[in-house]
Amino acid sequence: MPRRSPEERVKDFDEVALGFTEEQALREAERCLQCPNPTCVSGCPAQIDVKAFIAYIRKGDFEAAVRKIREKNSLPGVCGRVCPQETQCEAACILNRKGAAVNIGGLERFAADYALTRNLQVADRAEGNGLTVAVIGSGPSGLTVAGDLARLGYDVTVFEALHEYGGVLTYGIPEFRLPKRVVKAEIDSIARMGVRFQKDVIVGKTVTVEELFEEGFKAIFIGTGAGPPLFLNVPGENLNGVYTANEFLTRCNLMKAYLFDIYDTPIYVGGEVIVVGGGNVAVDAARVAMRAGGRRVTILYRRTREEMPARVEEVRNAEEEGVRFMFLTNPVKFTGHNGWVRCVECLKMRLGSPDESGRPRPIPVRGSNFAVNTDTVIIAIGRKPNPTVTQTTPRLKTLESGLIHTDSQGRTSIKEVWAGGDVVTGEATVISAIGAGKTAAESIHNYFTRILKRKGVKR
Repeated sequence: MPRRSPEERVKDFDEVALGFTEEQALREAERCLQCPNPTCVSGCPAQIDVKAFIAYIRKGDFEAAVRKIREKNSLPGVCGRVCPQETQCEAACILNRKGAAVNIGGLERFAADYALTRNLQVADRAEGNGLTVAVIGSGPSGLTVAGDLARLGYDVTVFEALHEYGGVLTYGIPEFRLPKRVVKAEIDSIARMGVRFQKDVIVGKTVTVEELFEEGFKAIFIGTGAGPPLFLNVPGENLNGVYTANEFLTRCNLMKAYLFDIYDTPIYVGGEVIVVGGGNVAVDAARVAMRAGGRRVTILYRRTREEMPARVEEVRNAEEEGVRFMFLTNPVKFTGHNGWVRCVECLKMRLGSPDESGRPRPIPVRGSNFAVNTDTVIIAIGRKPNPTVTQTTPRLKTLESGLIHTDSQGRTSIKEVWAGGDVVTGEATVISAIGAGKTAAESIHNYFTRILKRKGVKR
């Protein structure tokens, strides 16, 4: 897929990858072998019929292609851009045995963009069944539940705490990886299926779960995602110039730092920037810092490149744009001057035997302390589950970590309450949250189908 040059793209927040033209999409789709037993489908958490939608692209029927995708996924434009296809559907592509897999993500993005640019409404809605469902949180799991249940005829209302919809899709992922116009267009498409959206409603503060039932909702899905950030808990972490990635990316996204020629976003980025972490959030924060004025941006990661959770493509993009990496390095102290961070004291690490994550455990090398000058630090080591709903819903069973306890179908300890996404699993990928939303939506539908059948109601 064509991409903009590093020298050009680092000067703005426009997308890095340009997407396929029709001719390029047709050529890429022709590479698909249309396997009798396609393994790519089993690699997709959203269960998209990859073979079928690529077959439509091969025929030049792009509207049918996106219609096929939307049978399973309400967010194809999002998934085509941010899903780790290289470890999912594309990893299962049989062409991997001889060379490069079919660019399934690129073709999904192409089909979605074809519909978005033409404002095509390609998702159908069944006749209304009169059942009302409240969805708490408008991130990827909540939007998936809303889209899937609306398609089945449910009356769905999505409650969002912030002033913009999309959850992590809107406030967490930078514009150059996922433009907000794409997120908005896909939310608008779900709204056109009859889903209602209410912003500035903090369930747990504005209204409780019990009050939603009293208002008449028959089922509730909790998809509130991740909440407070994790800290290193080292000296000097409270100095000015030290951010969490959660704060840094939220400010940049919701206060429109990506439109820096129009908006004066109140966020300071010095010349020497240190980012701590190895996931996609760390890489996103580093690349945003490059665009926001950082002259030299360095990611500190306590393991090696091989253990980085970030997508390989995004790490490569970051390197091309000038982001530096220091592996086997962990900060142990921040020092400053006049209240502002000026230096990071680090320890070298070595790798030991695997820990509970299955990756080699990083072990400090005694006496290896060294210092790195800096004037901005961004800590990107993860977040805790959002506690707003769980703290005000006593009957909701949670784990010691604060995550909501569910069964394999997303059912919680409260009858007719389901949950999914980061608030159940901890921070994970967008497609994992979409998969959890699909599972919960199917469980909700099966539950009410059984009740209606017992009552003798025919559908």
